Amino acid sequence: MEELLKQIAAYKEEIASTVVNTVDSLEAYRIKFLGTKGIVKNLFGEMRNVPNEKKKEFGQILNEFKQFAESKYEEAKESTDIGHQSSVNDIDLSLPEDSLPLGARHPISLVKNQIIHIFGRLGFSVAEGPEIEDDWHNFTALNLPENHPARDMQDTFYINQNPDWLLRTHTSSVQARVMEKQKPPIRIICPGRVYRNETISARAHCFFHQTEGLYVDENVSFADLKQTLYFFVQEMFGKDVKVRFRPSYFPFTEPSAEMDINCRICGGVGCNVCKHTGWVEILGSGMVHPKMLENFGIDSNKYTGFAFGMGIERICQLKYRINDLRLYSQNDVRFLKQFVNAV
Repeated sequence: MEELLKQIAAYKEEIASTVVNTVDSLEAYRIKFLGTKGIVKNLFGEMRNVPNEKKKEFGQILNEFKQFAESKYEEAKESTDIGHQSSVNDIDLSLPEDSLPLGARHPISLVKNQIIHIFGRLGFSVAEGPEIEDDWHNFTALNLPENHPARDMQDTFYINQNPDWLLRTHTSSVQARVMEKQKPPIRIICPGRVYRNETISARAHCFFHQTEGLYVDENVSFADLKQTLYFFVQEMFGKDVKVRFRPSYFPFTEPSAEMDINCRICGGVGCNVCKHTGWVEILGSGMVHPKMLENFGIDSNKYTGFAFGMGIERICQLKYRINDLRLYSQNDVRFLKQFVNAV
């Protein structure tokens, strides 16, 4: 008991002589005397060593010491403005506001949303589907039966646990799922991420984004397809854009065509992006193959349709003049900051 009282007296002298005039010294004082492992806490732990008849007396002495230590802390706290509550009168309304860093939508999201908006004006609704797909919806239902040579055009990621599962290679699988459940008229676009086993480079990636469109109804013609795509490229790139169609082959459309526009990076003069031709292919399209309609119980004698598909990265590349596909997924803040005010 006598030793404890001597300790308390020594601590009081130390507190009285301690200079606390900065935030750091205030925090050091709090930790030393009032912290969870501080002196006050340790002294209260000594209560178990005090005889029962002395516990009340010692408890009063401890409480008085605790109050003494806390009063020193509160006085120092006020003198260092810690915990000072600002009032309306303390605020200088003439000062400029603190600038906050602005975030931005990713350029892929910007272009995808613009594509959705443009086709939405033509009555196309958005349809989505799973990224892990089965062989039927990704290939067979789209007129690509097993061993079809067109399957070799798409290096596919298959799931080891079940060879029938794969990462979808195109969003055409969403078209298949819609036709499976919905009867014509059908007018949809299918934006989403797709996967192909390709070497990553400035021109290719193992994952990218597509938007595919499908319109099935009575008396749908190739002229409807062309006018729809003309409207899209003029809204996306401007009225001065030049367009050409080239015959092509896709197993799920017949006839098929690829659509080129004059290079927006070099203005059609010739550059590395357009391979010095002045033209850049931006999408594939065609009339829906009758067999594909019949796979989903749609009468190909009554209904016709067109479909198209484009890579969002390619559209984004031409719109914002981006020359490396890897930039989209590297999360480089210097690259992303350029799109804070992009529309």
